Amino acid sequence: MNSREAIRVALDTSNMVALSYVKDLSDVDLMRRACPGINHVNGQLGHLIVAENHMVNQACPGAMPPLPAGFAEKYTKETAANDNPAQFCSKDELLKAAAEQRAGTLAALEKLSDADLDRPSGIDYAPNVGSLFSLQGSHFLMHAGQWAVVRCRLGHAPHF
Repeated sequence: MNSREAIRVALDTSNMVALSYVKDLSDVDLMRRACPGINHVNGQLGHLIVAENHMVNQACPGAMPPLPAGFAEKYTKETAANDNPAQFCSKDELLKAAAEQRAGTLAALEKLSDADLDRPSGIDYAPNVGSLFSLQGSHFLMHAGQWAVVRCRLGHAPHF
Protein backbone atom coordinates (compact mmCIF):
# COMPACT_ATOMS: atom_id res chain seq x y z
CA MET A 1 0.00 0.00 0.00
CA ASN A 2 1.34 3.40 -0.89
CA SER A 3 0.67 6.71 0.85
CA ARG A 4 -2.20 7.71 -1.48
CA GLU A 5 -3.90 4.36 -0.93
CA ALA A 6 -3.56 4.77 2.85
CA ILE A 7 -5.07 8.26 2.72
CA ARG A 8 -7.89 6.95 0.48
CA VAL A 9 -8.71 4.16 2.98
CA ALA A 10 -8.84 6.72 5.79
CA LEU A 11 -11.09 9.02 3.74
CA ASP A 12 -13.41 6.17 2.78
CA THR A 13 -13.63 4.91 6.36
CA SER A 14 -14.33 8.32 7.83
CA ASN A 15 -16.94 8.97 5.16
CA MET A 16 -18.68 5.68 5.96
CA VAL A 17 -18.71 6.39 9.71
CA ALA A 18 -19.75 10.05 9.51
CA LEU A 19 -22.45 9.63 6.90
CA SER A 20 -23.92 6.63 8.73
CA TYR A 21 -24.76 9.05 11.55
CA VAL A 22 -26.92 11.21 9.28
CA LYS A 23 -28.42 8.70 6.84
CA ASP A 24 -31.54 8.09 8.95
CA LEU A 25 -31.93 11.67 10.19
CA SER A 26 -34.57 13.93 8.67
CA ASP A 27 -34.13 17.52 7.50
CA VAL A 28 -35.72 18.59 10.80
CA ASP A 29 -33.27 16.40 12.75
CA LEU A 30 -30.33 18.01 10.93
CA MET A 31 -31.31 21.34 12.48
CA ARG A 32 -30.69 19.95 15.97
CA ARG A 33 -27.69 20.99 18.05
CA ALA A 34 -25.88 18.64 20.40
CA CYS A 35 -26.04 21.42 23.00
CA PRO A 36 -26.54 25.19 23.03
CA GLY A 37 -23.78 27.09 21.30
CA ILE A 38 -22.76 24.25 18.98
CA ASN A 39 -23.62 24.42 15.31
CA HIS A 40 -26.54 22.27 14.20
CA VAL A 41 -25.77 19.15 12.17
CA ASN A 42 -26.88 20.84 8.93
CA GLY A 43 -24.46 23.71 9.54
CA GLN A 44 -21.61 21.38 10.41
CA LEU A 45 -22.14 19.27 7.32
CA GLY A 46 -22.24 22.38 5.13
CA HIS A 47 -19.10 23.67 6.84
CA LEU A 48 -17.28 20.40 6.13
CA ILE A 49 -18.23 20.54 2.45
CA VAL A 50 -17.10 24.16 2.07
CA ALA A 51 -13.88 23.49 3.99
CA GLU A 52 -12.98 20.45 1.90
CA ASN A 53 -13.54 22.41 -1.31
CA HIS A 54 -11.42 25.30 -0.06
CA MET A 55 -8.54 23.28 1.37
CA VAL A 56 -8.12 20.89 -1.55
CA ASN A 57 -8.36 23.76 -4.02
CA GLN A 58 -5.68 25.58 -2.04
CA ALA A 59 -3.35 22.60 -2.33
CA CYS A 60 -4.36 21.68 -5.90
CA PRO A 61 -5.76 24.82 -7.57
CA GLY A 62 -8.78 24.11 -9.76
CA ALA A 63 -8.99 20.45 -8.76
CA MET A 64 -12.35 20.60 -7.01
CA PRO A 65 -15.78 20.75 -8.59
CA PRO A 66 -17.51 24.05 -7.93
CA LEU A 67 -19.92 24.24 -5.03
CA PRO A 68 -23.57 24.83 -5.93
CA ALA A 69 -24.43 28.51 -6.42
CA GLY A 70 -24.86 30.25 -3.07
CA PHE A 71 -23.76 27.19 -1.08
CA ALA A 72 -20.72 28.69 0.65
CA GLU A 73 -22.70 31.79 1.66
CA LYS A 74 -25.16 29.60 3.58
CA TYR A 75 -22.39 28.05 5.68
CA THR A 76 -20.35 30.78 7.34
CA LYS A 77 -19.52 31.78 10.91
CA GLU A 78 -22.19 34.48 10.56
CA THR A 79 -24.94 31.95 9.70
CA ALA A 80 -23.99 29.43 12.38
CA ALA A 81 -26.51 30.75 14.93
CA ASN A 82 -29.38 30.69 12.42
CA ASP A 83 -32.05 28.06 13.13
CA ASN A 84 -34.23 28.72 10.07
CA PRO A 85 -34.09 25.57 7.90
CA ALA A 86 -35.19 27.59 4.86
CA GLN A 87 -31.82 29.37 4.99
CA PHE A 88 -29.86 26.11 4.54
CA CYS A 89 -29.67 23.21 2.12
CA SER A 90 -31.79 20.10 2.45
CA LYS A 91 -30.25 16.81 3.53
CA ASP A 92 -30.38 15.54 -0.07
CA GLU A 93 -28.59 18.67 -1.32
CA LEU A 94 -25.95 18.34 1.39
CA LEU A 95 -25.30 14.67 0.71
CA LYS A 96 -25.06 15.31 -3.04
CA ALA A 97 -22.59 18.15 -2.50
CA ALA A 98 -20.59 16.06 -0.02
CA ALA A 99 -20.33 13.19 -2.51
CA GLU A 100 -19.28 15.54 -5.32
CA GLN A 101 -16.60 17.18 -3.19
CA ARG A 102 -15.25 13.88 -1.86
CA ALA A 103 -15.06 12.55 -5.44
CA GLY A 104 -13.09 15.67 -6.34
CA THR A 105 -10.77 15.14 -3.39
CA LEU A 106 -10.13 11.51 -4.33
CA ALA A 107 -9.53 12.41 -7.98
CA ALA A 108 -7.05 15.11 -6.95
CA LEU A 109 -5.32 12.68 -4.57
CA GLU A 110 -4.81 10.12 -7.33
CA LYS A 111 -2.93 12.68 -9.45
CA LEU A 112 -0.39 13.44 -6.71
CA SER A 113 3.07 11.95 -6.45
CA ASP A 114 4.89 11.20 -3.20
CA ALA A 115 6.86 14.40 -3.74
CA ASP A 116 3.60 16.33 -4.13
CA LEU A 117 2.36 14.98 -0.79
CA ASP A 118 5.49 16.38 0.86
CA ARG A 119 4.92 19.90 -0.56
CA PRO A 120 3.90 22.60 1.93
CA SER A 121 0.13 23.00 1.94
CA GLY A 122 0.02 26.68 2.77
CA ILE A 123 -2.22 25.93 5.78
CA ASP A 124 -0.63 26.09 9.24
CA TYR A 125 -2.58 23.19 10.76
CA ALA A 126 -1.77 20.89 7.82
CA PRO A 127 1.94 21.43 7.14
CA ASN A 128 2.09 19.42 3.91
CA VAL A 129 -0.28 18.33 1.16
CA GLY A 130 -0.43 14.76 2.48
CA SER A 131 -1.60 15.95 5.91
CA LEU A 132 -4.12 18.27 4.26
CA PHE A 133 -5.70 15.33 2.40
CA SER A 134 -5.66 13.20 5.57
CA LEU A 135 -7.33 16.05 7.43
CA GLN A 136 -10.43 15.76 5.25
CA GLY A 137 -11.34 12.46 6.89
CA SER A 138 -10.45 13.40 10.45
CA HIS A 139 -12.34 16.69 10.10
CA PHE A 140 -15.52 14.75 9.27
CA LEU A 141 -14.98 12.41 12.23
CA MET A 142 -14.36 15.32 14.60
CA HIS A 143 -17.83 16.68 13.85
CA ALA A 144 -19.46 13.24 13.66
CA GLY A 145 -18.92 12.87 17.40
CA GLN A 146 -21.41 15.70 17.90
CA TRP A 147 -23.82 14.03 15.49
CA ALA A 148 -23.69 10.89 17.64
CA VAL A 149 -24.93 13.00 20.57
CA VAL A 150 -27.80 14.40 18.48
CA ARG A 151 -28.72 10.86 17.43
CA CYS A 152 -28.76 9.76 21.07
CA ARG A 153 -30.92 12.71 22.09
CA LEU A 154 -33.36 11.82 19.30
CA GLY A 155 -33.58 8.20 20.49
CA HIS A 156 -31.72 6.63 17.56
CA ALA A 157 -29.69 3.49 18.11
CA PRO A 158 -25.97 4.08 18.52
CA HIS A 159 -23.55 3.17 15.76
CA PHE A 160 -20.17 1.57 16.25
